[in-house]
Amino acid sequence: MAGVAEQIKLIQSELSATNQQMEALLLTIPNIPQSDVPIGRDESCNEIIRHEGEPVKQDFEPKDHLDIADQNGLLDLMRGAKISGSGFPIYTGLGARLERAIINFMLEYHLQKHGYTELMVPLAVNRKTMTGTGQLPKLEDDMYHISEDDLFLIPTAEVPVTNIYADEVLSYKDLPIKHVAYTPCFRREAGSYGKDTRGLQRLHQFNKVEMVRFTLPEESEAALEEMLQDAEDILKAFGLHYRVVKLCSGDLSFASQKTYDLEVWAPGSKKYLEVSSVSNFGEFQARRANIRFKDASGKVQHLHTLNGSGLATPRLMIAILESYQTADGGFKIPEVLAPWMNLKL
Repeated sequence: MAGVAEQIKLIQSELSATNQQMEALLLTIPNIPQSDVPIGRDESCNEIIRHEGEPVKQDFEPKDHLDIADQNGLLDLMRGAKISGSGFPIYTGLGARLERAIINFMLEYHLQKHGYTELMVPLAVNRKTMTGTGQLPKLEDDMYHISEDDLFLIPTAEVPVTNIYADEVLSYKDLPIKHVAYTPCFRREAGSYGKDTRGLQRLHQFNKVEMVRFTLPEESEAALEEMLQDAEDILKAFGLHYRVVKLCSGDLSFASQKTYDLEVWAPGSKKYLEVSSVSNFGEFQARRANIRFKDASGKVQHLHTLNGSGLATPRLMIAILESYQTADGGFKIPEVLAPWMNLKL
């Protein structure tokens, strides 16, 4: 029996090592796309679903947002680069007020018209939290890491908001839960070499209002369509032309099973810019973060999580400046922002 006990110890040690290897491998397997997701290798295979609104009519050659910002003293990218590096903008004067007004307008819109509950969340999270939503281990090189404390600056409010219910069992009566949060977001953009980084188009630090939902499994598809409309409502409030794009399998994020992008038209830049991704993760994140609910029969199962930008501000700012610009190089403040800037238009 002493020999059997030693064998058991050896087997348990081998089993533990094997389980660790298995868990590490499982964490590298992405979510499975839904059946209606287009099959394709990259963004060239994405499906344009529809266009909304009309491009603004301008009887002059529109400038891009950097020219408008320079003329009106809205940004100081040089000093931002001096104190932090490229990709860390400073909003100055009217630019800072405009950025703050956009954030406040979007938050209140989602609270008052869409029924979300606001959260203010930590900007640094632990490794378990980043793993729960799928950023780790795959995207660790794209994250800002605080090695002394093994904490990560958040790339999106999705990470802390989704994980607030980690390792909890909710009641079906609690669902759906709808949260919205504003945070700065931090991304190293490790794989962005060669991509357009002019002005506000691609940043290491940027502001975003994020919507997160927790739903019953049978309700997540309808919730995705609702969240898409919630994000679209912001663009419609600003009167901006945009298109809705369904991402193909090769362009989906690691954790998503279905994603819509909203791309707003920027007349000065002469291209569409992504301002929102709205995604259904199914039970992928819920399994990783161990978020469950007890149904009416008492059975415990994993719920579904969804999130969407509502919206990210940098490219929205680009579209607003370029769409509302005037022939003399100035720009008009969108009417919906007047109350937030204490202006009478």
